[in-house]
Amino acid sequence: MTQHKPIKKAVFPVAGLGTRFLPATKAIPKELLPIVDRPLIQYAVDEAREAGIEQIIFVTGRGKTAIVEHFDVAYELESTMEERGKDMSVLDPTRATPGDIITVRQQVPLGLGHAIWCARAIVGNDPFAILLPDELMVGEPGCMKQMVEAYNEVGGNLISVLEVPQDEVSSYGVIAPGAEISDALTEVTGLVEKPPVAEAPSNKIISGRYILQPEVMRTLETQGKGAGGEIQLTDAMARMIGNQPFHAVTFAGNRYDCGSKTGFVEATLALALERDDMGSEVRAIAERLLAK
Repeated sequence: MTQHKPIKKAVFPVAGLGTRFLPATKAIPKELLPIVDRPLIQYAVDEAREAGIEQIIFVTGRGKTAIVEHFDVAYELESTMEERGKDMSVLDPTRATPGDIITVRQQVPLGLGHAIWCARAIVGNDPFAILLPDELMVGEPGCMKQMVEAYNEVGGNLISVLEVPQDEVSSYGVIAPGAEISDALTEVTGLVEKPPVAEAPSNKIISGRYILQPEVMRTLETQGKGAGGEIQLTDAMARMIGNQPFHAVTFAGNRYDCGSKTGFVEATLALALERDDMGSEVRAIAERLLAK
C-alpha cells in the first residue's frame, strides 16, 4: 500500500457571526452553544482527535476568544471542584496540550474559502483536514476517522458526502460522481456550489468534512467570488479536479445541521435520547408534550 503523508492538522472555521441564533449569540459564540452539555465545537474537536489530529487551527473573528478559553485550563473552577471532591474527568476533553491549539483571524467575512486560506501559513506544505462545527456528525467511528481511513487507502483529496432529497440540493455543494471504488468511496469528477435543482449533477451533498492537499491554498490565492458573493471553497476544489485525485466518502452515521434552529433542536433531542443518564426521562417528556 502506498504511504500517504499523515493527516495531523485540522482547520476549524469559527469566525461566523451566528446571526441565525440571535440574541443568544450576541455575546456567546454559536460554536459554544451546547448540544445537551457539550458545546458544538467540542464535538468537532473530539471527532478530530479520534481521527489522529494533533494540531487544532481555529480561524476566528472578533468576539470569539471564548472558544480558545474553553480549551484552556480553568484554575479557579478546577481548584474549587477538587476541594469539593467533584469528578473532574468531565473536563478532560476541554484541556488542550500546550501548543496544540493555534488561532488566526479572518478580519473580513469573505466566505469559507477565504477562511481556509487564512490558515495557509500554519498548514504549510502538509495535507490537512477541515471540520465545520455547524455540521454535527455522529457515528462510530466518527466521520473524520472514516475519512482518514479512506485517505490512507487512496490519498489525494477527500470530501464527506450524504444523500439528500433532490429538491434540497440547491442549498448545498453537490458532487458529480464518477467511478465507485467501494460502497462508501466514489470518485469525484466535478463540484457545484448550490446548483438549481434541475442542474444538480447528483443528490450527494458535501457535508462539512474535508481532507485536502496544501495546493488548495495556492488555488484560493486567485479564487474569485462565487455563490453569494463569497470566496467558495467548493469552487477552488473544483479547479483542482483533474490535477489531483478527488474522492467522496459517504458518511456512515447521522448528520445534524446545527446551523439552523430546527437542526439544533433535532440534534439536542436525538443525542439526549441516546444518553443512558437521561434518555428515558427525555423520551417520557417528549411523549407527554406530543400528547397535548
